Amino acid sequence: MARSTRETERKYTAPDADLSWLPDLAGTGCVASVADQGVQELDAVYYDSDDLRLTRTRASLRRRTGGTDPGWHLKFPLPGDSREEIQAPLGSKNVPEELRDLTLSRTYGAALRPVIRIRSSRSLHHLLDGKGVVLAELSVDEVSAQALLDDERRTTWTEMEVELVQGSDPALLDSVEKAVRKHGLHRAQNPSKVLRALTETTSILHCAPDARADPAPGTAGSYVLAYLDRLTDTLTDLDPAVRRDAPDSVHRMRTTARRLRGCLRSYRSVLDREATDPIRRDLKWLANELGTERDHEVLRERLTSHLRELPGELVLGPVEARLTAWDVTQRTQARHRTLEALASRRYLNLLRNLKYLTEAPPVHDAKAAGKPGKVLGKALRKEYRRLAGRMEPALDMTPGRERDTAIHNARKAAKRLRYAAEAARPALGGPARRLGKRVKAVQRVSGAQHDSVVTREALRRLALSAHAAGEPGFTWGVLHGREGATAGAREQQLPHVWAKARTAARSKAPWS
Repeated sequence: MARSTRETERKYTAPDADLSWLPDLAGTGCVASVADQGVQELDAVYYDSDDLRLTRTRASLRRRTGGTDPGWHLKFPLPGDSREEIQAPLGSKNVPEELRDLTLSRTYGAALRPVIRIRSSRSLHHLLDGKGVVLAELSVDEVSAQALLDDERRTTWTEMEVELVQGSDPALLDSVEKAVRKHGLHRAQNPSKVLRALTETTSILHCAPDARADPAPGTAGSYVLAYLDRLTDTLTDLDPAVRRDAPDSVHRMRTTARRLRGCLRSYRSVLDREATDPIRRDLKWLANELGTERDHEVLRERLTSHLRELPGELVLGPVEARLTAWDVTQRTQARHRTLEALASRRYLNLLRNLKYLTEAPPVHDAKAAGKPGKVLGKALRKEYRRLAGRMEPALDMTPGRERDTAIHNARKAAKRLRYAAEAARPALGGPARRLGKRVKAVQRVSGAQHDSVVTREALRRLALSAHAAGEPGFTWGVLHGREGATAGAREQQLPHVWAKARTAARSKAPWS
């Protein structure tokens, strides 16, 4: 089974491999001494699609022999100097299925094949603290790369790399960099060996997609497209985490899909609906598929938390055992639904269409070139009117199911307004930020009210199952009553937070 680690490193250009230029780093930061670990011979074959989709997105997949960690290594970029590395045993020369699945959000299912072979003669050193604990590894690599795509061109270079050991202070990298710069060493232009090797041995990376005709900087369209670009990258990056069931990943991917869908809806005046409406439908489908697992996560946490809070004398019968059995069944079904969605052709087509949308956006030139205050402000005004048209009637209704449904529908409109304000914030500044903050409060309170409605229905079903099995229903009733009180408290809060949001929306701003 694959395992994940985080590596944090910096690469530097190096003159040659004789090491006469290598500075003594003892006394740099927390480094007390440097220990020579000898030379390692590494041989790595990198896999990618024919058009290098992994490399273009700063990811890499290799099968490496030699050194202390032979095996398959799949790397994804993280902020700053870090990358996530997912490792699998060496095995055969066929890409492990688990790793291939983790690349799908970047390859869209394209076949993976060997694209370049990189051999390195590595001089390894350990940077040690005063107690002899390894803080980082410093390696000098004499690199030889051979392209495996077309004409098998070759290139060679020497580089130095400093990689932190897990748990080391990232500030050590700054200290080391300050020291090596004094000796004429500078950061490498390429963040990875494979990117440099492919850049120097093939022409594929130089054949970039046609430059898109973006709206001019500072226009309404430029802000909308920047938001879409960021969210599309986020969705791509979250895919491997969801497949590996990383904490909170399903929630984040679902929210990203909703943000994308909201942006495409709110700013229809900027982007052609004929191109974006099919994508909006697929984003809605994806959010719904992920929703089963996410909603169960929320419900499980809520029920288990409330049960732990009850005094022991109020817990009658095998309540915890029934809750556990229910959780296992529901969670398994929800997880299966999520993985089925990510394995579907519809999902891969959605990712591909989003990429095409950001590379060649179908903008309405007049609106896209318009002033942000006018174009984005008008969209915010429209979303606010939709929210007000739902919230105010809902607050006037008598408590009950119809009111619960009306508040839930108003909450959906609040999300759309919040996401629209989020996209507009870089252009409209403080007013959009305040509006988003106030509407988020409305969304949070109405969401808590809706969660209570859903939880009470789940408790009712659990109580019915317990009754059918001859178990006491008292505890389920206690929990149901507490949820009812929680919902009532949230409903009392709602007019207050809505009044603040209404004030923010009516304040002196481009949309008012």
